[in-house]
Amino acid sequence: MKRNLGPVNALYPSLTTIVGAVVDGKPNFLAVAHVGIMNHGQPQYLSFGLNKKHYTNQGIVANREFSVCIPGEDLVVETDYVGLVTGRNTDKSGVFELFQGELAFAPLIVGCPVCMECRLERVLDFETHDVFIGEVVATHADESVLREDGKVDLARVRPLMFDMASMHYWSLGAQVAPCWNVGKGLKAALRGG
Repeated sequence: MKRNLGPVNALYPSLTTIVGAVVDGKPNFLAVAHVGIMNHGQPQYLSFGLNKKHYTNQGIVANREFSVCIPGEDLVVETDYVGLVTGRNTDKSGVFELFQGELAFAPLIVGCPVCMECRLERVLDFETHDVFIGEVVATHADESVLREDGKVDLARVRPLMFDMASMHYWSLGAQVAPCWNVGKGLKAALRGG
């Protein structure tokens, strides 16, 4: 028997990212786990839900560019820190070593194994949150996290996962099964061959 928990979001854990923007001329960063993949085609779009009170929002709207960096487990302290303090009162521009990609207002973090530069496509206006939809312009990855085929190896990234129920960061476990493959036997059986 299942218990009805009411309107509870049970999609956690979710990927923890660090969203960067230039605000008032300085790089600013915010830990964000409310992320979404909008599509699989080109151009590629991502979404990020940020409370309207966040200082970072100003830079994203003003410059129409931002970065999305994926920290590994080794950056848990710094990631948590940029989520705890606001850029309104604290200069977060020196927390990370930065590098410049293609976009002028999308600060990228050297210590994050994967970083994406995004151009703002649109903003969805909710009562308490802005949902920023960005087009991925470029993705930068450390050679150490790439497979031989040039794709990112999640196990090497060791990303942080955020869980609202436990209020903890988690790590990934082992692979379970191959996508778009493990269900082929059931598909064939239900079709009758």
